[in-house]
Order: sequence, then structure tokens, then C-alpha cells
Amino acid sequence: MRQQVHLDTVRTWRGRYADHGLDGLKDRPRVGRPPRFTPVQRAEIKALACQLPAETGVPLSRWSSTDLATEAIGRGIMAAISASTVRRILAEDALKPWQYQSWVFIRDPDFAAKAARVLDLYQRVWGGIPLGDNEYVISSDEKTSIQARCRCHPTLPPGVSRTMRVNHEYDRGGSLAYLAAYDVHHAQVSGHCAAKTGIVPFMTLVEKVMTSEPYASAERVFWVVDNGSSHRGKAAADRLAARFPKAVMVHTPVHASWLNQVEIFFSIVQRKVVSPNDFTSLDQVEDRLSVFGRRYNETARPFEWKFTPADLEDLMARIERHEQKEHSQQPTGCDHQTAASPAAA
Repeated sequence: MRQQVHLDTVRTWRGRYADHGLDGLKDRPRVGRPPRFTPVQRAEIKALACQLPAETGVPLSRWSSTDLATEAIGRGIMAAISASTVRRILAEDALKPWQYQSWVFIRDPDFAAKAARVLDLYQRVWGGIPLGDNEYVISSDEKTSIQARCRCHPTLPPGVSRTMRVNHEYDRGGSLAYLAAYDVHHAQVSGHCAAKTGIVPFMTLVEKVMTSEPYASAERVFWVVDNGSSHRGKAAADRLAARFPKAVMVHTPVHASWLNQVEIFFSIVQRKVVSPNDFTSLDQVEDRLSVFGRRYNETARPFEWKFTPADLEDLMARIERHEQKEHSQQPTGCDHQTAASPAAA
């Protein structure tokens, strides 16, 4: 195995081995200051970081390195310690108590079945039968409250050793909603803006898509949507089918918008179009979104969706094991809901 060490280092090791055998390869005493903190003190710092501040009586929601250093000194764990030293101690175990992740409970009793249907569509399968060439999968949703913030001073472009500069003060020019329908397998997006979301704006988007080719002459068009009020439940599915018999509405599970691929497109819109939000009017916002949609369609490629039905089975199995473990460890009378999984957020 190549250790990527210098030839002189190898010569030194060989010489020490020749003179002292295996003992010659052991680390020798080094010069420098001895450690200031004992292993026990370091362990106490890590144990403190693994507790919520509220559990220790500290009125904080999260620990910072400075807070931990202050608390450790106050508890008499050591006489003095700096925040940077605390960070180095925590880095040994990759502890970062100042960061946090959130998760959401799986409330949909049919989560696995609904998620499986969506994932099958992404693999061009419906009811166990592959989709035909004349069948399409549309991922649709609304991006709400896009504001027109007119900056009080003009935005300055990037320059030498200077980033783009945007004035903090602005005048509000109102807000609008951007509705989009993303063709999962052909990376084509159709969209339009509306003053607010609702059944009428959503059906306007559907009309725009279903009356244009290739969807107008398609055998079936599947619409993947979340459980927003514009397209919630069986009533929405029936309304869509009544207007366009070839359209099939497929709902993601509750609290599972991450399964809807149009959300990825919306994240691109946020980064490339909306931020840093410097628009003179809502008309400019709408025009920018419209032009970007055409530009996107010229070069876009389908997203590399990696969460498969097999991953879903593994997720559900992990959730079940976690729930069983939590149930066995919960004291009698505890009414806390069991967490699903960070992956379900």
C-alpha cells in the first residue's frame, strides 16, 4: 500500500527498525506543552454539548461554543477554557450543538402506498405496467408570495474585488403566485402567474397544458400534486377528470412535498430568478418568470431522481424499527408522538 511518505522518512523507519525492532517504530516522546485538559474534562464538555440547554436550566435554545465554555467554567469543570478550544474538543466527535435539523411526523396512514405510486410514475410505471410513449407525467404546484421589492437605490453589478451589492431598503410592490407544471421525463415546464392561488388559477394552468401538444393528443397525462387547497382530495381529482378525461391526478402523501419534482424546479427559480428580489413592479416579476421558463426549456434535462421504491421500502422499515424502539423505551403515560425519520422531512 502506498502511504505517500517521503523517501527520507522510509529510510528513518528502516533504520529505527534495524536498531530497535518493533519498539523502534513506536512514537517517541515529543517536545511541547503537555495537554491542559484531562480526558475526563474533555468528556464532560462533550456530555454537556449533548444536552439541551433547557435541561440544564440555561435559558437558551441551542449551545454555542462561547456558551459551552462559560457553562463549563461556571460548573467548575475547568478554571478557564476558550470557545475555540471547545470547538476543537467537539470536532473530535463531529459535535455541532449550534446546528439543528427538523423532521416531520408521518401522519398519512397510506404514506407508503401513495409514495410508491409517485415513485413508480417517475420510473414510467403505473399499476405495474410500463407507460407508453404517448403517456406523460406532470409534476405541478404553486410557488406563493413572490414579492416585488423595488430597491431604493440601484443594484450595483459585481466589480473588481467586489460582489454584487443590493440596497437593503425597498418599497413593496405587491406579490403574486407562480404556478408551474413540470414534465418529469422531458424537462419541459409550463407556467403562469396569478394574484393568488386557488382552484381557478390551478385549472387555468391545467387548461394551458392539456390544450397544447403533445398533451392534447396524449393517451394519458398523470398530474402529480400535493395536498394544497387548490387540488386537494377526491373532489379535485374528479374535477380534473371531468374537464380532461385523459388526465389522472395523483396525490403525494401528506407532508411529502419532497416527492414532488416541481419543487426542485422552484428551488432553481428562487436561486436564479427571484433572489435577491429587486423588481420595479409585479409586471417585471411576471415577465422575468415567463422569459426564464422559455430559457429553461431550451437547455434543461430531466432531474436525476435517485429515491426509488427500494429506498422507500428501506425508509419504512427503518421507521418501523425506530417506532418499536421508541415505544419500548417510552414511560407509561407519555403522550409524545413518535418521530418518523429525518429522511421524511
